[in-house]
Amino acid sequence: MSSVVLKNIVKRFGSYTAVHPSDLEIQEGDFVTLLGPSGCGKTTTLRMIAGLLDPSEGEILIGGKRVNDVPIHKRNLGIVFQNYALFPHKTVADNVAFGLKYRNVSKDEIARRVEEALNLVQLPHVGGRYPKELSGGQQQRIALARAIVIEPDVLLLDEPLSALDANLREDMRVELKRIQHQIGVTTVFVTHDQSEALAMSDRIVVMSGGRIEQVGTPEEVYNRPRSEFVANFLGASNILDGVCRERGAETATLEVPLFGTVPVPQDKAAGISDGPAKLVLRAEKLTLMDARADITGMIAADATVETVDYQGQTVRYFVRAGDRSFQAINMINERPFPEGSAVKIAFRSQDCAALPG
Repeated sequence: MSSVVLKNIVKRFGSYTAVHPSDLEIQEGDFVTLLGPSGCGKTTTLRMIAGLLDPSEGEILIGGKRVNDVPIHKRNLGIVFQNYALFPHKTVADNVAFGLKYRNVSKDEIARRVEEALNLVQLPHVGGRYPKELSGGQQQRIALARAIVIEPDVLLLDEPLSALDANLREDMRVELKRIQHQIGVTTVFVTHDQSEALAMSDRIVVMSGGRIEQVGTPEEVYNRPRSEFVANFLGASNILDGVCRERGAETATLEVPLFGTVPVPQDKAAGISDGPAKLVLRAEKLTLMDARADITGMIAADATVETVDYQGQTVRYFVRAGDRSFQAINMINERPFPEGSAVKIAFRSQDCAALPG
């Protein structure tokens, strides 16, 4: 069953179009992330779902009902903003209970549901405190408790982790996903952070310039990008111009400078036809090897290491092969290849993808 449906949604601010005609269907219980850079339209889309902005065109359906003209307080949505928006003069319990007091819920029922919500976010003993007495991570959990205590039809999260430090942000990813799984609420999450989207989502909606570029599972959008933007935005990619010479039952054969003939699996070459094409090589799929190494079963080219970005368990190399630069991210056991090293860059044909040229 579809929980949220956008039909040909458009949003204009004067002569500027923030969201171009877009269709999106979100299934009940899914965790869906709107992902893209600043200004891509993801927050505008979320705010239209919430009722904070009216669409210029199109329809929004929640639970099968058109809600274009339904005000925000009647849409039964839980919303968590980037700054949490907690009331500083109210206790934690009163903050969590705020939405229930306008829903004709009895005092006993409010107390029970607030207790349940605080238990769910693993903060059962802070009800009598004030927001200023809590850490940033605790405030984020209280904002989440306030959003879910009303038992919303849809939970909307607008970059709720961006104000946290890196380690706490990673912990909260796990917590958010755990809570969402536990209560089963349909969730729409906005972020510009690719790792957050890949780690948390059932499906990712990649946006650019007010348009939806691709919708799919994390594995689909990462390993089978449908546009150069998606390939570049999700992770680090090397994109090479080439020519598609043949499309067979299992592979599309590309001719690419430096590497020659590259057979790309059909499921990673959707939409290409004979003629100009682009080969996508993820940085972590491009392996650096000693210049004398055996490359049997791999496609390779000679290269020189230009820059080494040591990151502990991994190292990011910038290497030059022919007249172009490549980026490779490799696991290391000992020392990385030093700058100036003569190496081979190699990959397996099943680890690349192809796009229309």
